[in-house]
Amino acid sequence: MNRWITLIWSLLVVRPIVRLLIGVAVHGREHLAFRQPTIFVANHNSHLDAAVFMDLLPIRQQRLVRPVAAADYFERGPIRSFIWKRCMNVLPIRRDKVTRSCNPLQAMIEALDRGESLLIFPEGSRGDPEILSEFRTGIAHVLAKRPHVPVVPVYMRNLGYNLPRGDLILVPLFCDVFIGSPRVIEGNRPQIMQHLLECFTQLRSLAESIRRFDAPDDDR
Repeated sequence: MNRWITLIWSLLVVRPIVRLLIGVAVHGREHLAFRQPTIFVANHNSHLDAAVFMDLLPIRQQRLVRPVAAADYFERGPIRSFIWKRCMNVLPIRRDKVTRSCNPLQAMIEALDRGESLLIFPEGSRGDPEILSEFRTGIAHVLAKRPHVPVVPVYMRNLGYNLPRGDLILVPLFCDVFIGSPRVIEGNRPQIMQHLLECFTQLRSLAESIRRFDAPDDDR
């Protein structure tokens, strides 16, 4: 049942918004292909981030990717909970009441072990448009437990202006998505975090080198 709910939501709600009201230029789409559990790591400026990313995937693969989100925020109220958990296939992670026996990172590890892929926003909460906030170390803990899971960095530009934090009105503004190549990140936690930061520094530099009106390798 959830599969059909996700499909209907994607085709009738997400796709019209992403493709008709916003428009997306994709750079490095070939790096989205995956045949094993993968962690997609993206910057976070808007509630649109997860929806835009999921729309880049083929319909048959969308149900295999779980956006990771804070349960204490997205489970407030039945409507919000239904949209994010049933329609967007979100993996809710609790940020409160964390104990050794109730570790929110364990849910991510179990999802990977089930063969699911994850979309993680290591900044945690949405930041200011076009500002990359400090990454939290949760992803390093997950990769330390599952070091052979490939990681794909994803840098999104302009979505923070499409739907800024605190606003309810969508601004139709073209955005870009830059997708890095998959890589296995090994080492201790500081080394993992440094590698991730370097990945995003490179993608952001690539974004700045491409003028807004340059033709991408794929667009919508």
